[in-house]
Amino acid sequence: MAAIRVSMLAVAISSASGRDSLGNSGVDVAWGSATLGGVMKISLVGITGVPLGKHKVKDSRMDLADKLVVADKKTYAQVDVAGEDELPTADVIVASPEGRFDLIVKDLEFVETRLTREPSPAEQAVLVKIKGCLENEGVVSQAGLSAEELQAVGAHAFITAKPLVVAEAAEVAKFDEFLPRVVSAAGYISFLTVGGPENRAWLVRKGATAPEAGGVIHTDIAKGFIRAESIGFEDFSAAGGETQAKRANKLRLETKTYVMQDCDLVNFRFNK
Repeated sequence: MAAIRVSMLAVAISSASGRDSLGNSGVDVAWGSATLGGVMKISLVGITGVPLGKHKVKDSRMDLADKLVVADKKTYAQVDVAGEDELPTADVIVASPEGRFDLIVKDLEFVETRLTREPSPAEQAVLVKIKGCLENEGVVSQAGLSAEELQAVGAHAFITAKPLVVAEAAEVAKFDEFLPRVVSAAGYISFLTVGGPENRAWLVRKGATAPEAGGVIHTDIAKGFIRAESIGFEDFSAAGGETQAKRANKLRLETKTYVMQDCDLVNFRFNK
């Protein structure tokens, strides 16, 4: 079995079977080399004074978990903060009030130009709907488009179709404290792996299944997924820790169809 080290809720892989066994050690993993999820990207528009690059998402729930479970170190989830030039590949936009208005104008100009080019009746109807939303200083993501309407304009990359969070000066000044709100607006949740060498938070898209969450750590977990051993964060915190939650029968065995909940503490069992 290849050596992989993953800091998890009491997880260790047996070198003989490729399955994990209970204990406060882990599975050796080369971080970032084989995962299903990249780092969430934030594009700043009209925002100055925020350093570009990696930022820690300092979630107070991670802090509590680190107090309740002994580990060698604590690792927050990270996001990538980029400039306006990376808007096309960003997961979420953080804009000043003026920056938000500028993006609305850009989308409106595109819609008006497109309407002069005789689009199909289906596309035209959706463009008119979007135009009305933008003229009222709304964004495309708030236009209430149905799946069919989205398909009709699917060839167009509207900037304000992405999640957009407005940051006032006070929020920019404390940007890292503002990040958990941005992460949520982007459609991401966190899950925790704790114990042994590391207590760590990870980000995954809302609606992700347990195997998909495991794949954020390493593709081997997604490919060989057997089950997830999960403790809800409220149960964990109310019990006063992992061991106490297990004694209170709060540990759940979840199959590959399980949809991850925000801040689940999870241990993945998988074949290697």
